[in-house]
Amino acid sequence: MKQPLQGMKVIDVSQVLAGPYCTMVLGDMGADVIKVEKFPKGDDTRAMGPFINGESYMYMMVNRNKRGMCINLKSEEGRRILLELVKSADVFVENFRPGVTKKLGIDYDTLSALNPSLIYCSISGYGQTGPYREKGGFDIIAQGFSGIMDMTGERNGKPVKVGIAIHDIAAAQTALQSILAAYIHRLKSGEGQYIDVSLVDSGLAWTVWEAAAYFGSGEVPRRNGTAHRVSAPYQGFRTKDGFILIGAANQKLWEIFCLHVVKKPEWLEDKRFLTNSLRAKHVEELTEEIEQVLVNHDSSYWLKLLDEYGIPSGPVYSYDQTLADPHIQARDMILEYTHPVGGVMKTLGFPAKFSETPCQLTKPAPLLGQHNQEILQDLGYTDEEIEKLRHHGIVK
Repeated sequence: MKQPLQGMKVIDVSQVLAGPYCTMVLGDMGADVIKVEKFPKGDDTRAMGPFINGESYMYMMVNRNKRGMCINLKSEEGRRILLELVKSADVFVENFRPGVTKKLGIDYDTLSALNPSLIYCSISGYGQTGPYREKGGFDIIAQGFSGIMDMTGERNGKPVKVGIAIHDIAAAQTALQSILAAYIHRLKSGEGQYIDVSLVDSGLAWTVWEAAAYFGSGEVPRRNGTAHRVSAPYQGFRTKDGFILIGAANQKLWEIFCLHVVKKPEWLEDKRFLTNSLRAKHVEELTEEIEQVLVNHDSSYWLKLLDEYGIPSGPVYSYDQTLADPHIQARDMILEYTHPVGGVMKTLGFPAKFSETPCQLTKPAPLLGQHNQEILQDLGYTDEEIEKLRHHGIVK
């Protein structure tokens, strides 16, 4: 079956999440991704549980559709192997702290001299420039620095981090779209280029509504629970047995909600709730009024009624409920595959559904150094030479 990135060769020396997620998607789209792990223990996620027969599920989740090598890049011979791989590569992805690749002799200037058409993408906490370039960067640090943590949580509560590693995934997506754009440019011009992606920049770039409020009126986003800053009702509400989400965020939906769902026509005449902006201004009072009605019935009762009248709504699921929902399963968002050590495994599916060149799960995450022999042979090494590399601690 055709895939959009067949023929693209990617060298991935990144680890943990942002870089590996980016290269995972490239592999899902058909690229030949060679994951080069540090010697001798590999990607840090290999030590993170849960474990299935000794293999990390965390590692397996974001390293599918890759071939794996384990090379000692601190050795001259190990570095030479990587340089040989780069000569025929299209893309190189790394997430060392700025300056480390220079020390290892695998920086952009060095690699682009060998392969001028190489697309080289660096992912770091704060980027390759600026006063904080050398600081270590983790997702939670970026959430605090970007202001996202300060605007997340209940109004009178503490700052709360987003439940997922949002800056890591934002950086992965930024790197992915940038690599694909650079690849299109290269197909047209033959030119490679350097891409500098940071966790902080990537997450900050997603705060478009908040930036509009700040640049437009000087408003500093505050913690607002599940409520929206300019629309109401557009948030989570308590019911008799839990919480539901309601998005009656324009005047027409608000009127339908009042007249047919909660049967409170008097709210349409209430001066606090006449317009969307007024409802947002008085959102705490509005929430209290709505919840006094909703707590009289279970969530399922209200969700059925809201659906009946075409008002966007939904449950607040726990993660296990999400994965069990028939819609998620109908969308093929849970896949099964067989891993040589883990056995039959489950993983997340592909969010984009291509009509002609679909993503595919063609290979499980590699065992540590699994493809050393195969790839070194492709580079011209003999079995005897490969055994010597192992003996001298150059490869796993």
